[in-house]
Amino acid sequence: MAEQLTERLAVDLDDGFTELVRVHATAVRAFLFRVTGSAAEADDLGQDTFLRAYTALRGYSPARRRALRPRAWLMTIAANVWRNHVRAGVRRPVSATTVEDACQAWPDDRPGPEERAYHAEDRGRLVSALTELPENPRVAVVLRHVVGLSYGEIAEAQGCPVGTVKAQVSRGIGSLRQLLEAEDPPTREVLS
Repeated sequence: MAEQLTERLAVDLDDGFTELVRVHATAVRAFLFRVTGSAAEADDLGQDTFLRAYTALRGYSPARRRALRPRAWLMTIAANVWRNHVRAGVRRPVSATTVEDACQAWPDDRPGPEERAYHAEDRGRLVSALTELPENPRVAVVLRHVVGLSYGEIAEAQGCPVGTVKAQVSRGIGSLRQLLEAEDPPTREVLS
């Protein structure tokens, strides 16, 4: 499918770009939502990501468009857009919707309202914990476990060796465990 997409980009940029957005917009938004914790920021940064992608593609030759790995390339742009946003310290109006509310609005096929509430609460805690991770482990964990990129694709997107990505993912997961355990310490029974 990636070959068909890159061929469409090489032959007709506008048609190919429309397909690129259709295929990858959800993954880009999911990544940005997880690293920002804000649906409004994820939408804004997602639009900026695709604007920058289109601008870049216009300057590429058809041969270079054919050689693209679209998913990793877009995630690289999305990560850079997010980093630039954080570095600039831009404060955009935040949606009145909290991360927890947005998580609860996600479709959930599990039966029973109690079980759905329990899982929505877990997702909310996980998203909140993700926003507390440092930049590199957070990006690596989201790209690996939310977006589903391979370690090689993440390494390409991050511009670092595969071993570094594996270490970042491992550290990120370890930090997430610690953050989640700190939120919910085990209960002790009191002996009478």
